Amino acid sequence: MPPVISISRLSKTYKGGFQALNDVSLDIEEGEILALLGPNGAGKTTLISIVCGIVNPTSGRVMVGGHDVVSDFRRARELIGLVPQELHTDAFETVRATVAFSRGLFGKRRDDAKVEEVLTALSLWDKRDSKIITLSGGMKRRVMIAKALIHEPRVLFLDEPTAGVDVELRKSMWELISRLNQSGVTIILTTHYIEEAEAMADRVGVINKGELLLVEEKAELMRKMGEKLLTIELRQPIEAIPDSLSRFDLTRGGDGATLSYRYDVNAERTGIASLLSELAAAGITLRDISTHQNSLEDIFVNLVREKP
Repeated sequence: MPPVISISRLSKTYKGGFQALNDVSLDIEEGEILALLGPNGAGKTTLISIVCGIVNPTSGRVMVGGHDVVSDFRRARELIGLVPQELHTDAFETVRATVAFSRGLFGKRRDDAKVEEVLTALSLWDKRDSKIITLSGGMKRRVMIAKALIHEPRVLFLDEPTAGVDVELRKSMWELISRLNQSGVTIILTTHYIEEAEAMADRVGVINKGELLLVEEKAELMRKMGEKLLTIELRQPIEAIPDSLSRFDLTRGGDGATLSYRYDVNAERTGIASLLSELAAAGITLRDISTHQNSLEDIFVNLVREKP
């Protein structure tokens, strides 16, 4: 099956010379959840804006469902739902009316049953006759999702979907996004919350300074790039690491009360057994040992730091 979105050598340079995207290529498969991670100004929103036809690319091509987003804009845009980071709605319109109006913008016939279905799925049916201005921030964001879904798109873009909402509501939004994906909607989200990508995404993309540094299956990313940190708590502090232990590249911490050792979880030999033996031979006794597995956040920070 061909990808639902195909991005080929996409670049964008704004007036003044700022290059927001540089030669980005990416295929997005039907039915997946892809999380795009990157710091502010990395190019995430520009990428989404080009795919959704809001911004024109400087070079490159984007296909959505086989339709070029520039030359066949209407057909491509019909397949996309977009929930922008900023909340833009008519504050004095009702929930039901504003969602129904969005359906009409895509040339869809009035369908009260579909409006009810979408509002019910988003826990908004009880608020159907409430004016937008009376809703909480979390409810307003749900209305934005309803507006994006009402024309029955195959792809949903969520730009920082949980920005500005509390932890409880954020988890509720994660559950909602998972349900939408299970119904067959392909979801691309940008986020600053690493745990959001770690909890929900099938694949993770890291973008920085307009370049796509990697796109990887989440589990494979963790497997390939993960490492563990072994922390050794000593019974007696040491003033310096003995020369006999230099090959282990240990880090002394806690005023000499701890030693840290990094190792590859995928290596055939981690070196831990040899390290413990050498510690004993050097007369260093241990109080406790603990390990820490690299998180997606650690990997993300390292990737961004390495980008010049």
